[in-house]
Amino acid sequence: MAGTTGSMTSRLAGFYKLTPQERLRIVKEFARLTDEEARLLQSTGGIELSLADRMIENVIGAMPVPLGIATNFLINGKDYLVPMAIEEPSVVAAASNAAKMAREKGGFTAFSTDPIMIGQVQSIGISDPYDARLRILMEKDRILKRANEQDPVLLSVGGGAKDLDVKVLQSPIGPMVVTELYVDVRDAMGANAVNTMCEAVAPLIEEIAGGKVYLRIISNLAIRRLARARAVFSKEALGGEDVVDAILMAYAFALADPYRCATHNKGIMNGIIAVALATSNDTRALEAGAHAYAARSGSYKPLSTWEKNQDGDLVGTLEMPMAVGIIGGAIRTHPIARISLKILGVKSARELAEVMVSVGLAQNLAALKALSTVGIQKGHMKLHARNIAIMAGAQGDLIDKVASRLAEEGKVRLDRAKEILEEFRKKSNT
Repeated sequence: MAGTTGSMTSRLAGFYKLTPQERLRIVKEFARLTDEEARLLQSTGGIELSLADRMIENVIGAMPVPLGIATNFLINGKDYLVPMAIEEPSVVAAASNAAKMAREKGGFTAFSTDPIMIGQVQSIGISDPYDARLRILMEKDRILKRANEQDPVLLSVGGGAKDLDVKVLQSPIGPMVVTELYVDVRDAMGANAVNTMCEAVAPLIEEIAGGKVYLRIISNLAIRRLARARAVFSKEALGGEDVVDAILMAYAFALADPYRCATHNKGIMNGIIAVALATSNDTRALEAGAHAYAARSGSYKPLSTWEKNQDGDLVGTLEMPMAVGIIGGAIRTHPIARISLKILGVKSARELAEVMVSVGLAQNLAALKALSTVGIQKGHMKLHARNIAIMAGAQGDLIDKVASRLAEEGKVRLDRAKEILEEFRKKSNT
């Protein structure tokens, strides 16, 4: 464990071969963890350590995230309780409140496209790229047949490679011919199926077009796999037409300025990623696809739109890529993800996408309303005060008592929390 200077080293040959317990012993020594800290790392919150060890590499434990339930969601006439895994205060409460307001006008209406993912095969070193493009297109049926031979199970349930297109890209290293497979992945996120198909057709594309194939990989900009949601929020539920107008002004700010827009879209993703994490979907793929979609016009824009209808009510819509699944990957192996999906009661990946886009719209509305009225900090900091109280050392009932004082004073700071905690402790000792 010691380096040449006597310090600890991160160069650990064979670390991956050890058990989680053995790895933890090394990390404990390296980081000087206490016995309690080491114990907490292996208090895995519903996932067996042996299972975690098979999900990723070099496992030493797990990091549980709070799992909450957003209430009040009515989507396409169906009631949902929505599991959300997130560490940020106020998100679950905000989504629940927005969903309650949406119910007055019928809740959320959501729909989605077929679950088509795009796989890309990059060819380099072709002297006649535009003619090569046509040669590949002429052999479409043969290429699709080769792709679909890789996954007869997907084919049997109505999925599989459905179409392809070819584009020529100019790059610093010369022209690239990129073949794109359009694959219906049904109820999976689809990365494994699409990547396997891309690998399989690569030699055939080289045979048809010449050159050499390099990358063979799924795209996370899933523009053919979109989810859309809309909802009407009555001006009365929001607090009056002045609030509606204020929200529209906040939306106009996001339209005009990418710095504001980044935070606007982050608010949408607060809801979507919390549901994705609860169901063990790929949060990084969703984030990448969402922000790339927001910039597809050449400038970064809001994912949502907000308008006022003829009655003076607020109308929100949200459209974005939603590459999620209910089978495959960690979705069916992680026990908490399985329970979350059971709570949701969704029967398909498309239904899950429609729930998630509705949650994203609700979260966006809640943030815009807070920003336009009392300001985002009031509710957020009230909930954040609990975390500060815990950081100060409060336990049990003292957590809420300290948090309440912090919120009342408007001074949600660690130093003040310690002072308040000390006051309560002195009172209890007298």
